[in-house]
Amino acid sequence: MTDIAPIGPAHLVGRTVLIVVDIQGGAGTTPPEEGGIPVLMGGRAERRERVRALVDGARAAGVPVVWIQEVHKRSLVDIGRELDGAEGPHCIEGDPDTEIAAWLDPQPEEFLIRKRRYSAFFGTELEIVLKAYKADTVVLVGGLTDVCIHYTAVDAHQHDYRVRVVTDCVAGSTQRAHDNALEAVQYLQRDALVTAADVHASLDGAPVPA
Repeated sequence: MTDIAPIGPAHLVGRTVLIVVDIQGGAGTTPPEEGGIPVLMGGRAERRERVRALVDGARAAGVPVVWIQEVHKRSLVDIGRELDGAEGPHCIEGDPDTEIAAWLDPQPEEFLIRKRRYSAFFGTELEIVLKAYKADTVVLVGGLTDVCIHYTAVDAHQHDYRVRVVTDCVAGSTQRAHDNALEAVQYLQRDALVTAADVHASLDGAPVPA
């Protein structure tokens, strides 16, 4: 494991939105290694509890929660180049395991955004939603660190948002890939890496969207 670590407190600057990226699997009947996306990083149960607590903490602080769900047609007509790498067919529309994980509970007033590519910004309404919330900072949890978290963070950076990736609430395809992705994000924004504890400590002072 590398020495990539958060630097200082979370610093949730301005109006903050929590974005939950691709925590799917429905009731969890398919093992992670059989879902079309190889995941060799441990700590799943611990991350689950931290994510759940962050969602609850954001709601209690009046910070909006936005849900991202990757979905593809069964014909794979919309999956593009995703099958050129390590991933097999995944997130097929209508499959139970494509649904948001059963231990999470998106609320009717919260946005659930479906995407067809790695970045949550690409070809979706996420930018409209963030502008509606007058967001300054986006907090990212979910997976995979080296894929959808990484590319969403890069696009958020290029849209001039402050990015905070919660290092103990994201998981990579491997530990090495996870660490490398975090290092790449930190290269773009020196304060981007935070922990769940950092975010909890900052939530009470986070401005609430009007």
